[in-house]
Amino acid sequence: MVNSPLPHRFQQLCSHLFGKLALLLGSLLIASQSYSKQVDVHDPVMAREGNTWYLFSTGPGITIYSSSDKVNWRYSDRAFAAEPDWAKSVAPEFNGHLWAPDIIQHNGLFYLYYSVSAFGKNTSAIGVTVNKTLNPKSPDYRWEDKGIVIQSVPNRDNWNAIDAAVIFDEQGQPWMSFGSFWGGLKIVKLNSDLTRPAEPQEWHTIARRDQVPAGTSSNAGPGEIEAPFILRKGDYYYLFASWGLCCKGADSTYHLVVGRSKQVTGPYVDRAGRDMNEGGGSLLITGNKNWVGLGHNSAYSWDGKEYLVLHAYETADKYLQKLKIMNITWDKEGWPMVDTKELDSYQSKRIK
Repeated sequence: MVNSPLPHRFQQLCSHLFGKLALLLGSLLIASQSYSKQVDVHDPVMAREGNTWYLFSTGPGITIYSSSDKVNWRYSDRAFAAEPDWAKSVAPEFNGHLWAPDIIQHNGLFYLYYSVSAFGKNTSAIGVTVNKTLNPKSPDYRWEDKGIVIQSVPNRDNWNAIDAAVIFDEQGQPWMSFGSFWGGLKIVKLNSDLTRPAEPQEWHTIARRDQVPAGTSSNAGPGEIEAPFILRKGDYYYLFASWGLCCKGADSTYHLVVGRSKQVTGPYVDRAGRDMNEGGGSLLITGNKNWVGLGHNSAYSWDGKEYLVLHAYETADKYLQKLKIMNITWDKEGWPMVDTKELDSYQSKRIK
């Protein structure tokens, strides 16, 4: 009786297929682990206390991470265990996610600003909560909400009270920039405890695009601009802003522009001298085939270097938002630049 070659060939085929399957599953597992270990934040801002950096993100209660090297991040806490008591009175459609934090340190306290709103509406307010420390293991760690700083009301205000960022001018006076769509980006002088507008009140428009027709409206209008952040360096204040649309996956068009001024209140002009109040803004960074929706940045000077902190959606991971920390360099005319290669080279890692 002659033995059939089929069993042997069948074994070879099975071995080959199982080998391919093992490689595929291994690749998927590695990719999954790689993606899951990255920090998926939106609207990131940072602060440094001692040798630790703290990262704050949009999310339920404002999500906080900590790191000793700006790469390996550990979940730390949420600033709010529940939504602020006043949130639903300002924004009846508020879904529990606090937006667009900003964090600064002043006179021994950390001030964490946040936004309460509903998508596409200016039923909004910026609040602030304070803490003596960012270390949740410290006996002094306790967030104390100070309530509403400013509020916008539909058909009353042609601006949107979200996306706060606080800066001190050369005289030590605090200012808060903010805004999204509507009449553009604003800046308001704050009082000495950083919780309310100073009196008499002083407001300025610092950047805008296409405007809603004359008068106030509950309609956001076509002016895709939001998330101001001001960095002071040398003789200039640099205003970063996000143009385009976030939060639309593959269709996200967010990108960053910049202008500068010798006064914190403006006028801010771009490289070509165009006023940002007239639609000016020089492109700083936009997306590519691997990353889209780049925006809602913050910017910092640490140890003699400047850094750009932002989120970007990764095309290979179903457009999940990822943390990016990029080096800022400066051209001979004093304008900021970033290298898009760092979008791929910077890979945050979330550790347990």
